[in-house]
Amino acid sequence: MILKNLSLFHYKNFESQSFQFNTKINCLVGFNGVGKTNVLDSIYHLAYGKSYFNPVTSQNINHEADFFVIDGTFEKNDREEKIVVSAKKGQKKVIKRNNKAYEKFSEHIGLIPVVIISPADRDLIVEGSETRRKFVDGIISQHDKNYLETLLKYNKTLSQRNSLLKYFAANHTFDATTLEIYNEQLVEFGKKIHAKRIDFLEAFIPIFNKRYQSISNAKETVQLRYKSQLFDNNLKDLLAENLQKDRALQYTGVGTHKDDLILKIENHSVKKFGSQGQQKSFLIALKLAQYDFIKQQTQTKPILLLDDVFDKLDENRVAHIIQLVTEDDLGQLFISDTHAERTENVVKSSAQDYKMIQL
Repeated sequence: MILKNLSLFHYKNFESQSFQFNTKINCLVGFNGVGKTNVLDSIYHLAYGKSYFNPVTSQNINHEADFFVIDGTFEKNDREEKIVVSAKKGQKKVIKRNNKAYEKFSEHIGLIPVVIISPADRDLIVEGSETRRKFVDGIISQHDKNYLETLLKYNKTLSQRNSLLKYFAANHTFDATTLEIYNEQLVEFGKKIHAKRIDFLEAFIPIFNKRYQSISNAKETVQLRYKSQLFDNNLKDLLAENLQKDRALQYTGVGTHKDDLILKIENHSVKKFGSQGQQKSFLIALKLAQYDFIKQQTQTKPILLLDDVFDKLDENRVAHIIQLVTEDDLGQLFISDTHAERTENVVKSSAQDYKMIQL
């Protein structure tokens, strides 16, 4: 998977800017605030139909304009794919593939495999379970359309059940029959989601462990574990047991939307006991494992975006990561950094084919 060129119109801090890219390594360098991260985010936007950093569409439009356009030309399996994402204030976002608009954005997911490594990934460690579920769901959805459809159906049913619980509370009423319809759907979809997540993590965890050992030079052991209420109970029973609590809180308190990933280093919580360097290595290992898994499942090398990767990592560790990338022939790579000389020195030590882009 190669991004050949990119054009931005009224996207974030850019009014109008075009780029031509090297097929291997592209280094975006410049002072803070010039838009290096925004370029990487626009590439992510083309792949996922949304920003990695700010999913509120209107907030990605340049302050001086009322619309944005991101236009990218990719090469995948010797075929050109032209992707355009556009949005206008007050209107629905449009994603086009080769001049044809998608009816459903979900149809686009998986076409352009992209993995981003960013300081914002720390949310995977410090934020709540939703962030980690999205990480898992995002990887599975890249190669499994049925999973994505089931997930969308589950979330829609969950929203409807929660709305019904709120209606019951507001109107001092209760209808067990209507609630049971939503319960049955949650059980059906939840069972499939749970099974897919188990299968995914059985394949993913060994890949992650191998990546972490490589990045940390096998200095410590890490653990990644799937936590779910459905391991010890079936969802139908859980919903029945939790009914009174759900009615009181007006919210569905059990189900696969409560699943989580437990992240540990040397059997201790990464969040509580991991140093900044260990946390960063943990996150990079997660993201490189994501890369490996998607590559394995889709037989396509994703585009890898390294946003401000020198943050909290020393140059030796960054050089090691870039060496891993080049040795494994990981395909096209984008790096952003504030120090052009530092970036070029590190890249030069591992690769001959690269491009420096000053912003």
